[in-house]
Amino acid sequence: MAKDDDVDGDTYVTLVTKLDFGDPLYLHASDTTGIALVSLKLKGTENYSVWSRAMLLALNTKNKKEIKETYDKIDGSITFNLYKQINSLTQRGSSVSEYYHKLNTLWKQFDALIKLLECVCDANVDFVKHNSVIKLMQFLMGLDEVYQPIRSNLLMTNPLPNVKTTFTVISKEESHYWPKISKFCFCC
Repeated sequence: MAKDDDVDGDTYVTLVTKLDFGDPLYLHASDTTGIALVSLKLKGTENYSVWSRAMLLALNTKNKKEIKETYDKIDGSITFNLYKQINSLTQRGSSVSEYYHKLNTLWKQFDALIKLLECVCDANVDFVKHNSVIKLMQFLMGLDEVYQPIRSNLLMTNPLPNVKTTFTVISKEESHYWPKISKFCFCC
C-alpha cells in the first residue's frame, strides 16, 4: 500500500484515510452487481412498504440517492407515448388473456408514471370509478370483432362491470369462439 510521510516523518498516513466516502464516485467494496442491496425479497403488495424503506436506506447508505434525480425524468412525451400505446393496443388474434395482461402492464406503468396523490374524500371515489370506466372501454375497444355480441351485452348492463369481471366473462366466451376462429391465420 502506498504511504505518504506526514510532517514529522515518524508516522505514516495511508491514502485510505484520505478517501472521501461521501463522494458519489466512491465505490464501496460491496458495490458489485452480484450482491443484493437488501436481503428482503419483494413479494408485491404484501411487503412493499417494508421492502421500499429497506431499499431506500441501502441506497442512501451507499450514497446512491441521486439515482432518482438522474433517471426519473418524466416529460409529456413519455406520458403521451405510453397513453398512445394503451389506446392503440388491440387483441389481433392473440388470446384474451395475453391481450389483457399486456394492457394491464401498460396501465400499471401509466399509473406509476402519473403518481396521483391518494386522498380519502368523495372525489377520490368518483375518480376511481371514472378510471375504472376508462380502462373498461380501452379493454373492450381492443377486443377482436368476434366478441362484438358479448361486448354489446356487457355495455348494456347497469352498473357497468369492472375490467376484471369483464375479462373473466370474455375469457369464458373465448372457449366458445376459439374452435371457430382457430382455423384462421392471424400472422398477417
